[in-house]
Amino acid sequence: MSKSILLLVFAFFCINCSSDTSEPDPTPTPAETLYFPPITGNNWETKSIESLGWKQTAVQPLLDYLELKHSKGFIILVNGRIVLENYFNGHDASTNWYWASAGKTLTSTLTGIAQQENLISINNKVSQYLGTGWTSVPLAKENLITCKHLLTMTSGLDDSTDDVSPSALTYKADAGTRWAYHNVYVKLQDVIAQASGQSWSSYFNTKLRDKIGMNGAWFKLDNNIIYSSTTRSMARFGLLIYNKGKWENNIILNESYFNEATNTSQDINLGYGYLWWLNGKASYHLPQSQLQFKGSLIPTAPNDMFMALGKNDQKIYVIPSKKMVVIRMGDVANPDNPTFALSGFDEELWSKISALYQ
Repeated sequence: MSKSILLLVFAFFCINCSSDTSEPDPTPTPAETLYFPPITGNNWETKSIESLGWKQTAVQPLLDYLELKHSKGFIILVNGRIVLENYFNGHDASTNWYWASAGKTLTSTLTGIAQQENLISINNKVSQYLGTGWTSVPLAKENLITCKHLLTMTSGLDDSTDDVSPSALTYKADAGTRWAYHNVYVKLQDVIAQASGQSWSSYFNTKLRDKIGMNGAWFKLDNNIIYSSTTRSMARFGLLIYNKGKWENNIILNESYFNEATNTSQDINLGYGYLWWLNGKASYHLPQSQLQFKGSLIPTAPNDMFMALGKNDQKIYVIPSKKMVVIRMGDVANPDNPTFALSGFDEELWSKISALYQ
């Protein structure tokens, strides 16, 4: 090879070497671990708006809206850490508040726990645990009703009253053929008490509440059994469900049941799981209505969100894609148009929340 060719090759090599002036890539930041607060005490790690890259300017409009709409407590968790925690209208971190129908998801969760302990099967008929005559419908029709029908609001029983005494539980349709939001789901609590040989409250406290550090208690209100706790306790439950039923390394609820509970559970109301509401489906039904509505329950919220929704706007929102859990407790946001579950408040609230990170 001639000297001139060698010089050209050497020069080309040097140019290529000198053109890469970038510094070596830094060591990748390890993924942030999911955080769980201690079972006892008030310590709970926080994370700042700034560290998430969210917009600080969107915080105050959100808080102003929450206060205007009669909120009591509000929490946003990201990866288990508190990003926002605010209290309004005389409420504070130590004050208990009722969950209303958002507490249905507690009953759903305990049903799954009882099943994994082989105390019950959701596919068994309810009368296997409560005996026949728990309704006033003909025995052949009563025997069609399984625990799963109670979980999915497809019992076929008349939904015109909250009364769950046998005389009030009358026939409307065969089980599995009609979706109707109905208080009869509370019979699952009787099923679990009978199967476990414990009171509902005792089984709940031992198997769920105490294992994740919640406070609170059940109380009777008219025909309903209502749970009451602090806002942080509601957030603890939301965090458990965000992690698919697992608290740190402790499996509280099997993931297989969790998956069933938080996906469409029947082919009538696509927006309903096992007492959980599901966003982002093609259609949905609402309480006290047999109408089918097209589109997502809350168009302003992420499609993968699932929810516990209670009267007077008690909310647990779980959003896996955003690693978020959002809690709202308070009085009814729209006093002129109160609802059992979903309300126009959800859509506007999510416009305010999404402004934080969009």
